[in-house]
Amino acid sequence: MVNLHEFEDRNTLVKELADRVASLLAGSIEQEGRASLAVSGGTTPVALFEQLSGVDIPWRDVVIFPVDERWVEPDDADSNERLVRTHLMKDRAAEAKFFGMKNRAATAGEGEEACEEILKNVPLPFDVLILGMGGDGHTASLFPGAEKLAMATDMNSGRKCMALAPVTAPHERMSLTLPVIVSAGNIFLHIVGPEKKRVLEKALQDGPAEEMPVRFVLRNENRPVEVYWAP
Repeated sequence: MVNLHEFEDRNTLVKELADRVASLLAGSIEQEGRASLAVSGGTTPVALFEQLSGVDIPWRDVVIFPVDERWVEPDDADSNERLVRTHLMKDRAAEAKFFGMKNRAATAGEGEEACEEILKNVPLPFDVLILGMGGDGHTASLFPGAEKLAMATDMNSGRKCMALAPVTAPHERMSLTLPVIVSAGNIFLHIVGPEKKRVLEKALQDGPAEEMPVRFVLRNENRPVEVYWAP
């Protein structure tokens, strides 16, 4: 099930989504003593990260983890870890704990086992998971045409993370698998602009999920996906 939330402008979207995410994290901390947040990279979430970083919640009890990662060093301009540390883990949110996917393995494929070990430090299922979406319908690093897409979207794989090599984008990637993504307590899809709205509308139509992997998430039967969109 998909719930679409449309906003007049991006600033309003960011404020509303940040407030919602903060409320959910605070609620989980109150009930469980901790909370876990999975976040995506790219340019779209930067403003959201900046807004969230100043929200007054017990960040010391929050664990943050990337939804996916390019297999580059954490100080590389293309690193999602760098993006999160720069724009989210500052101000009040500087107290949060962060665990990254990138490890010492030379390739993402060789780093899968270490990534699974890192995830043992993260309270699962995630309380909040925020996805983005590409113009080709990919989400996380679940790209159409990727060799291991079928395994990464297998609900019975028993895997939490998997290496994928996109055929249409640079860098080998590590991604959370579909079972981990759709097990999250709250799933958000944050998109902006008219082009992404058109991609979403196409993804909501009939068609093979492999052609637009975001469909795997949108069609999941575990949790509704809360879509936040602004022009």
